[in-house]
This record gives sequence, structure tokens and C-alpha cells, in this order.
Amino acid sequence: MNFPEQLQTLGASLAKLGWRRLTALALIGVTVFTIVGVAGYYLSRPSQEVLYAGLDRQDVSGIGAALTEAGIPFDVSSDGTTIMVRYAQTAQARMLLAEKGLPHSTNSGYELYDKLGSLGLTSFMQDVTRVRALEGELARTIQTMNGVRAARVHLVMPDEGSFRRARQPPSASVMIRTDTVSDSRMGQAIRHLVAAALPGMTVDQVTVLNTDGTLLSSGSDLDDAAAGKMLTLEKTVSKDIQDSVRKELAPYLGLHNFQISVAAKLNTDARQTAETTYDPDSRVERSTRVVKENNTTQNNTSQAPTTVGTALPQENKSSSDSKASNTDNSKREELTNYELSSKTVTTTSGGYSIDHMSIAILVNKTALSATTPAALAAKLADIESLVTSASGLRKERGDTIKVLAEEFADAGHDLEPVPSASIVDTLMHQSGTAINALAAIVVAVLLIMFGLRPLTRALMPAEPEVAALAAAPVVPALEAPAQGLAPDGTPVIDMRQEPNLIEDVTNRPRRSPQRRLEQMVEFDETQAATILKQWVRRESLA
Repeated sequence: MNFPEQLQTLGASLAKLGWRRLTALALIGVTVFTIVGVAGYYLSRPSQEVLYAGLDRQDVSGIGAALTEAGIPFDVSSDGTTIMVRYAQTAQARMLLAEKGLPHSTNSGYELYDKLGSLGLTSFMQDVTRVRALEGELARTIQTMNGVRAARVHLVMPDEGSFRRARQPPSASVMIRTDTVSDSRMGQAIRHLVAAALPGMTVDQVTVLNTDGTLLSSGSDLDDAAAGKMLTLEKTVSKDIQDSVRKELAPYLGLHNFQISVAAKLNTDARQTAETTYDPDSRVERSTRVVKENNTTQNNTSQAPTTVGTALPQENKSSSDSKASNTDNSKREELTNYELSSKTVTTTSGGYSIDHMSIAILVNKTALSATTPAALAAKLADIESLVTSASGLRKERGDTIKVLAEEFADAGHDLEPVPSASIVDTLMHQSGTAINALAAIVVAVLLIMFGLRPLTRALMPAEPEVAALAAAPVVPALEAPAQGLAPDGTPVIDMRQEPNLIEDVTNRPRRSPQRRLEQMVEFDETQAATILKQWVRRESLA
């Protein structure tokens, strides 16, 4: 019997059952498959454990993205505040999230006032709530900065006492956890942010530190801040020069065939230069002053002679010695004032200049393809000249450059990607799911064999004529003797020569005798006719 005939037979058999029995069978089938599906789902579903609970939407989305990127399956509760993972992956998931700074600290901001009632609220509780709200809002703002995973802010708001002469300024301390190594620039930015958020707070009253205990910025680090700015500027200049040199050497040597290091020492001293220039050709007479002086002097002197006789009294003396002089002096002064044009230039320099620069370049010797030392030296000289032009290096300033060619340990090749998982690894990874699916299939087979089939037989009772035929002595007639001759010489056929037919009859005892007889006739009409002849002859002999 071919497949289409089997389908027709099956359709005819189902049509004989009636719509009530068909409906019952359909309901039973749907129920069985539903039970099997639900059981298979729960059997194949691994046990899960709560990873974090009481999360907000931002933390749930961040944790979900991190777990998805790491390939860890997870589930979210119906309220959207709890994340669950497999029991065996709980520790791995928590370590991964801790590395990424998730979930963020539960900093509460001004929503704290939503939970406070107006009855029984003291001024102390209001002040504490205000400080907590400010701390939470500042922590949230700091966490939005690039590279900051978590932040805690502590504020000290002094009370304004009535008997205090001076008001104590507020202060703050901030602790952050970052993705990379923190620098002083981030600390300075956080200090200015916190100081600007609170009235009366200065930048000197804010202290910022990292979770590893590194002090990023404090109130007494003005000199350190200047040194930090200087160091940051030197790093920036060195990186710019390094990028310029890398752009020039990459097409020539290949991106992974050289390494470059640049160290620049800068001078950031502020300089102010004032220059005044006068133009003598553009003079204009402004005023003139003339002073004249004439002096005339006459001198007349007389002196009596001195002798022994001068001591004699009452004796007339006559002057015999006299002198006369005349002096004329004339003086003339002339002063002329001119107006000159002048130009004053004041130059203030607050930038930086490079005092010294050192460049070191390590080249992969294999990439140069130089067979002789002379060719290698020529290529290194070309590289040195190219780097000197690209970096702005000046030897008269004392700058130095060193180019060295050596074979790289990794031959300058890129890192090879990690190979994907093999078929065996994939099958081993999915072995648990396969076992669960096999268990579900076994459960389904057992339900069909011991549940659906007995129930189907109970819904299909035997018909009266089938029962009558079942009571007839048909089965003993099939137990004929072995093949040979009957007493009257008629050949007797042993039914055991057809094992398939006998097995079919014996293995299906609940099938109706009429149906079994029809199958025997359909299987071999000649044998069926022979059996009937044997029955008739046996009855006639009896």
C-alpha cells in the first residue's frame, strides 16, 4: 500500500469516528502538545539568580548593553527594576559590571523632597535633606563627564551663628572613579564645577581625589597646578610633533614598522617688551628762549709806601703806589624746544617656546630592504632628514635626533584576530540545551504512548458485529498443522510460512477479527481461499 492510499485509509477512518470524537482527539492533542511545550520550555530554561534589584532605567539600559556586549544572557523582571542572569554566570557578570562602573551609585537629588511630608519636619531635617540633595545633584553631574564612572560628593555647610564675627566658608570633597588614569585637568574642572554650584564657596575649598587614593587637586596646590599645566602642555606639544612625524613616515615605512618618541622641553615664562622710537627728521620748533647779560667792572687801589720813617709821628706821607682795572663781560644764551614724533611698542608674550627637543626613532630593519651597510646608512639619513623637516628640529638650538634600525620582535605585523569557535566547541557549548531538548522529546513520547493512546482506545469502543466476530472460533482455525497432506490427500498450508502476516495478527490483538480477516484476504487471496476450503472440508469430515 503506497502513501496516498494510506492517507485515504486514514481519512476514511477519521471520518468514521464522528465530529465529537474528532473534537475530543483535537482537544487532547492540543492539550498534550501545550503541556509538552511548557514543560520543555521550563526544563530547558536554566536557573537564574538576581544580579541587581531596585535599579533605575538608566542603570538597567547600561547593564543590559554591557551584558549583551559580553555575550551573557540576562532577563529583566516585569517591573523593569531587577536584572537576572544564570546562576553560574553571576560572579562573572558582577566582575564585568564592576569593571565598567555599573550600576552607578544611587545618588538621590532633589527628588528627596518628594518623599518628605510637611508634618513633623524640623529645620534640622530640612537642612540635612538640602545638603543630601545638593550632593546627589553634583554627583550626577560629575558622572556625566567623559571617563567618570562613579562619583561621591561631601559638602560641609557651616551654620550661620548669631554670635560669630566671621562666617566660615563652605567646603567640599569629591571622590571619583574613572576609566583611565586621572589627571590634574579633570580635578581642576570638578573643583570649578562644585565651587560654582554653591554660593560663597571658592575653588580653594574643594578637594578632589581618586578611588586609589591619588590626590588630583586640593586648595594648596596652586604651584602644583602650574606645574601640572606645564606638564600637560609639554605632553600635548610632544604628541603633536609625534603625530606629524608619524604621518610622514607611515607611507614610507608602514604604520607598524617604526616607533617614535618625542620629548619637548618648553619655556612658558611671561615676557613683556616696551620699545620707544623717536624720529629726528620730523621735529617741529615749539619755543625759543634768548638770555643776554653784560657786566662792567672798574677797580682802583692805592697804597702808601712802607719805610722806617712811617713810624715817625706827625709826618705827612704821600702815596707813591696805586692800581686801576676795568672789566667788561657779555653773555648770550639761546634755548629752542622742538616737538619730536615718537612711537612706543609694548609686546607681552604669555605663550611658550621650545627650549630643547629630543626625537628617537626605532625602525624595523626588515622593512628597509637594505643589503649593505652603506645602503642602510643612506636610508637612515633620508629618514633623519625627513623627520627633521616634519618636526621643525633645529640643531643650533641644541635639539637632538637618533635613528636606529633593528629587527622587531613581532616582525612588525599586526596582531592576528582570535579564531572563532570551532564546531566542536559550539556543540559542547550547546550540549546542555541539546540534553534538555532530548528530555522534552522523551517526555512527549511517553505522554503520547501512555496518555494519548489509552485515552483514544477508551473513546473508541468495539462495535457489536466486531464483538460477535471476535467470539467466533476464528483464531483456532488459523492454527493449522504443519504443511503436508490431509487424511483425504488435500494439501495443508502452514500459516507460519507468512511471518509478517502472523506477526501482524499477533502483535495487534485489539484489532477487530473482521479487520484482520480482511487484511489476510487482501494479503493473499489464494491462501485465504485455501484456508476456507480447509475449514469447509474439516467441518464436512466432522
